[in-house]
Amino acid sequence: MEILNWKELLNPYEQAVSELKLKFENVMNEYKLLGLYSPIESVSGRVKKPASIIAKAKKKNIPNNKIEDEIEDIAGIRIICQFVEDIQKVVSLVKRRDGYDLKVVEERDYITNTKPSGYRSYHIIIRYPINSVMGFREVLAEIQIRTLAMNFWAVTEHSLKYKYKGCIPDEIKQRLINCAEAAFNLDNEMSTIRNEIAYAQRINKIKDNLIANIIDNIQNLYFVAKLDDMESINKQFVDLWNEEDIDKLREFNDKLNAMAELYR
Repeated sequence: MEILNWKELLNPYEQAVSELKLKFENVMNEYKLLGLYSPIESVSGRVKKPASIIAKAKKKNIPNNKIEDEIEDIAGIRIICQFVEDIQKVVSLVKRRDGYDLKVVEERDYITNTKPSGYRSYHIIIRYPINSVMGFREVLAEIQIRTLAMNFWAVTEHSLKYKYKGCIPDEIKQRLINCAEAAFNLDNEMSTIRNEIAYAQRINKIKDNLIANIIDNIQNLYFVAKLDDMESINKQFVDLWNEEDIDKLREFNDKLNAMAELYR
């Protein structure tokens, strides 16, 4: 059997995970910078350990010289969404890049076609181009897209598989299936109040930005305004903070902007 140089073999996959994570984190941050709701809640990634690759190759009877061609999830990133509806939006974001900086090879919808275990997630297998000191090549990678509830269930099931070495007792399997249904029902219930949640998040974001602007203005005015004026301003700010009235905070911030302009 051919002995593999694992460091050399896995290095391109490490690079792929690092680059893919950065790309989708940038997408998430761009939504937020534009003041828009992001369908991406978080992004994580990993490269399979040699022991896991060997075990999978053995299970599927894959020879060493075919590992990179036939094991599609050596590199993997996981995109977490708040709501089920966000998953298709993220799928569209991935497909939009098809032919540009990645190639979509296959899609596996385990949400519509739930696995017997109860597992739900959307998988996209891609080919990702890597430019390194060793030259150009393409590696296979897997993008998993799921909700917070789906992810909680999947991580728990994976831990139990590890504990029982892949042979989870039937009783626990059934309980896991029940938990998967409960998680899916939770996702559906959360979807019914999605607009309210999104509105609350938007309001909190506006409030956070207003408070940050007010604090910046107050700090700048400390260098130019009278002490008595600053004491009054601070008292007004504390009172408005406690009221949590966004309209009043906005008016107060406009007043500070006008004062700052006057002193300039």
